[in-house]
Amino acid sequence: MSGLAYAQDVDQEENTQQNEEAEKVERIQVTGSSIKRTAMEGDLPLTIISREDIDAQGITTAEQLMLQLNVASNSNDNLASNTGIVSGEERGNNGASSANLRQQGAGSTLVLLNGRRTATHGLKGRSVDLNSIPFSAIERVEILRDGASAVYGTDAIGGVINFILKKDFQGAQIGAFADHTEAGGGNIYRFNVLAGTGDLYSDGYNVMASLSYRTAELLRGVDRDFTSTFQPESGLSPDTRGTPFASLNDRWSGNDPTHPNYNLIGEGLTNPETGLENDVLNVLALPGMPGCDVYPNMDDDGAALWNRARNEGVSCAWDYPRASALQQPIDSIDFVSRGTMTLGDSAEGFVEFMGSEVTSQKVFEPNQITPWSIGTEGWYPSTGESYDYIVDALSDYYGADQLNIGAPIAYRWRCMDCGPREIETTTTAMKIQFGVEGQIGFWDYRVGLGHATNESESQLGGGYHYTELLAQGIGSGAINPFLLPGQSQSDAGMAALAAASAEGVMLYGGKTTLTQFDASITGDSGFNLGLGGDNIYVAGGVDIRQEGYEFNGDRRAAENRPDIYGAPFDNANELDDVDRTVKAVYAEALVPVVQNFELNLAARYDHYDGFGGTTNPKVGFVYTPTESLLVRGAYSTGFRTPSFNQLFNGVSEQPYTGQDLADPRDCPNGEVDQSDPNCDTPIQPTRLFGGKEDLGPEESKQSSFGIVYAPTDNLSMNIDWWEIIIDGTIQIPGFRDLLENYELFESNFIRDSEGNLVTIDSRYINAGERQTSGIEVGLQANGEMNEGLWSVNFNGSYLIEDKKKLLDNAPWGENLVGTHSRGNIPLRWKHTATFNYTKGDLSHSLTQIYRHSYDDETPPGVRSGEADPLYYDGEVGSYLIYNYSVRYMALEDWDVTFGIKNLFDRDPPFTAHQNDYSPGAAFDPRVADPRGRSYTLQLTYNF
Repeated sequence: MSGLAYAQDVDQEENTQQNEEAEKVERIQVTGSSIKRTAMEGDLPLTIISREDIDAQGITTAEQLMLQLNVASNSNDNLASNTGIVSGEERGNNGASSANLRQQGAGSTLVLLNGRRTATHGLKGRSVDLNSIPFSAIERVEILRDGASAVYGTDAIGGVINFILKKDFQGAQIGAFADHTEAGGGNIYRFNVLAGTGDLYSDGYNVMASLSYRTAELLRGVDRDFTSTFQPESGLSPDTRGTPFASLNDRWSGNDPTHPNYNLIGEGLTNPETGLENDVLNVLALPGMPGCDVYPNMDDDGAALWNRARNEGVSCAWDYPRASALQQPIDSIDFVSRGTMTLGDSAEGFVEFMGSEVTSQKVFEPNQITPWSIGTEGWYPSTGESYDYIVDALSDYYGADQLNIGAPIAYRWRCMDCGPREIETTTTAMKIQFGVEGQIGFWDYRVGLGHATNESESQLGGGYHYTELLAQGIGSGAINPFLLPGQSQSDAGMAALAAASAEGVMLYGGKTTLTQFDASITGDSGFNLGLGGDNIYVAGGVDIRQEGYEFNGDRRAAENRPDIYGAPFDNANELDDVDRTVKAVYAEALVPVVQNFELNLAARYDHYDGFGGTTNPKVGFVYTPTESLLVRGAYSTGFRTPSFNQLFNGVSEQPYTGQDLADPRDCPNGEVDQSDPNCDTPIQPTRLFGGKEDLGPEESKQSSFGIVYAPTDNLSMNIDWWEIIIDGTIQIPGFRDLLENYELFESNFIRDSEGNLVTIDSRYINAGERQTSGIEVGLQANGEMNEGLWSVNFNGSYLIEDKKKLLDNAPWGENLVGTHSRGNIPLRWKHTATFNYTKGDLSHSLTQIYRHSYDDETPPGVRSGEADPLYYDGEVGSYLIYNYSVRYMALEDWDVTFGIKNLFDRDPPFTAHQNDYSPGAAFDPRVADPRGRSYTLQLTYNF
């Protein structure tokens, strides 16, 4: 991608006050330093992406930009990777997309607008929502690929992304953009207007405004063939027996007529062919019956892959991942306006307003309904045509003597008539910024006061129903879970579903606020070290901000809150308006020691309410032994406090319902072992979840070292090594980690006075240490060819190490690079290469995007040896696509760009990971784009 390589230049504002000087050198401020300087090359690596680069790739959102950025992590921080139901820790991903650089997490990547902070997303309050960035108004994006805690704030650990908006525009411009997929579905459209008046230097003012509307259409899993999860020979099968024609389920004490669990198949049926007990079965799968595949996206259950071989051949599954959204439908509108006026001869004042509204809709599979989850009224009654059909089918295969004929049916039903579940999230963001910038003598100053808010609400759409009414409808027989193809719910059944609908109920909402005052000054100190270097440039400033957060759950009156089946309310985490103030002072010096060696020194002191003060220094250097060679390096520290959410989430206690847990004090890894009398009886302690008010901060150390080599004006190369070490990482401990490391986490296992394990604390912890390192390389070249101009940009990212300790006294874990993860996939290698060619009125761009292969998740049945899929090889293949665009520049007022994304229409690589815990169905949206080949057209008209 053009511009994603290490940039050599920054677009500088034109000096419109022409004079006799043939050339004027301007000092500019770039991301990563408070000091204005004439040289672009600094001690920290910086990537600059121009507006032209963005348009050439057909990128319409900051989220799309992150997916193509090599230093960005392949994590579930975007809408494409958060399409299912979420609550608690993952709740804040409703409607939000976040930046995550160098595997450090969204909370450790600082996102700026015009060099200043803005409010984080309202639901989680941890990171800026990229969907709220006014993308059509962007002039360029600067990405600092290193920590900048000493300059911008202690949480800038993974890096800084600075979205720089247009600040001065005259005239009017309208633009339209379309991105159409060849296979259908998931189309994207954008329309924007930009207008401005006034010349800042001749008129003394400029006023501009931008308005943009964007919509992205729904793309469903069924719209792409490669998303089928019925691929058992490759190690993938949907893990559900909740099917459109309901499966039958046994229940504990199901043979006891006096017990509430009494049901038709009791505690299971003995298979006459295998002698195995079938606990979940579907009559459609039995010999002589129509077969599982009579329904769309329904087929035989790959039971062995899930360690359920006892049900092989008698159970059906439904391809629920294909019912999810590969691209969530989203509508956004944003407005940016800025008024600037000169204040005397050497200062400018401005006021800037930004506002946006983003509406996104999670659309995913219909609810799976079971009578033990909706209540005793929801057992399917023992009368009617469907009941007789099931009894006859079971009697023919298992024998009537195994059945409790006349008992109700325990079932697992995927309620297709309920419709897909929908959660609509509306996020409204606003920021107003006042500022004055100018010069006093040789000193530049900058003062600003801003206020930003981000408010987000999630509302239930279709697919959610009141539990009691749903149970009554099924228990009465009006709603039928056993409909054959061609049959439909009766009028009474559809009326019962409509009466039970909970559409429109507010799920939860949250709001963040940010008020910030900042002031800085930079200039020539007039001093030097007397060793042949230039004068020392210095900068200093103050930064005071107040951050606020509130979260509210169910809006219904407490005395009138009937249960809604499967709705992920989060009332335990209701939080009144809380806030904290952060006060900071910082200083920076650019010290030319000798003519070809300079130091960059910085220090910042921050004081956080509730955490006290922290000082974080930075030391960097630039050494230029020759005109063509630059050597740079830096070391800095960082400090990230827990979010409000991590501190104050409500604590909930949930029972562990599995039958596979033994006391890890006495039993290795907490596993039940029938041969050991101390471990032969399962236990079911409760588990604690939620915030932890005594959670401590994360502390980090960032180091980097790099070389830039430019032997000619037409060729430059760079290589940069980096390392980030974080101590006290804030995370929720994995359940298996707790069980397998009992000695380390003994305090998390809470016991009663007799020593019995009663509760396992699964709340946030400050884990031991995490170490991540990598290398980034770049190459840029340009020249003339066939009376035209060509250029090549190459940028690659190689991840060396990503490992962690659970606690300080624990050993290092394995290197996670190249392994599958349910959060972030640390790919070993990623690169982007772009070839541009301009001749006459046409400018061509061809981009190659590559993502390296990585280890696949191992299916449970493969781990246990119960399954041996023929084509499963344990690796997810590499991903390589090409994008092409051509820009036509012959028309005086028009700018036309046509493009083809995924030129060769390559499908994403196959992966066998379990959809319940990782995004995607037979592919991974954290790595690959499911839309396939698409055609883009961008039109811009200038008045």
